[in-house]
Amino acid sequence: MRGSLVTDHPELGPLLNERPQRAKLLDAMVRVVAEKGYEAATVADAVKLARVSRGTFYELFESKEACLAAAYRIGQDVLAARVSDAVLGARDWREELRLGLRAYLQAFDDEPLFARVYLLEWAPIRAEREDAIRRFARRYGKSFTRAGALVPEEALYVLASGVHELTCAHVRAGGKAIELEDVLVGCAVRLADKEEPWT
Repeated sequence: MRGSLVTDHPELGPLLNERPQRAKLLDAMVRVVAEKGYEAATVADAVKLARVSRGTFYELFESKEACLAAAYRIGQDVLAARVSDAVLGARDWREELRLGLRAYLQAFDDEPLFARVYLLEWAPIRAEREDAIRRFARRYGKSFTRAGALVPEEALYVLASGVHELTCAHVRAGGKAIELEDVLVGCAVRLADKEEPWT
């Protein structure tokens, strides 16, 4: 059975193959939340799927929320690494933006379990979601710096949160995330091509 996106993390993938309890629980939590939604998913569901004891769960995590937050952070690391890998060798900043956005969107289509958790079930872990938005805002900033465009942090945040929210809405409606590539690249490029200086 294919693992969730969290098992692609370089620190977790090998551990999962060795059947360690923490890695199994993180993967299981993503699976049960993706299947049932956060409110309906339980610690009992996760420990049953991971085949570990309830006591072991509470030795490793304080709560269902803590376990999901840890899985979210790890998945975010993997997602960020995929974007970073995708932009290597980009010929210019526009190609860098497109390749980065493509990798970001494609990850959700390739990893539907993680997509549901990352895009649709983040409400109980708002701090992790906020960190993800700011992390991708900084990634956009790197592309704009390459373009010589001084885009304010606030505008980068608007871009990153807008990408996230539109992707959420599109996936929730049954669409493929990658279908948004052109419109999102167009919006991003216009931030750098802005004729008036940012004030």
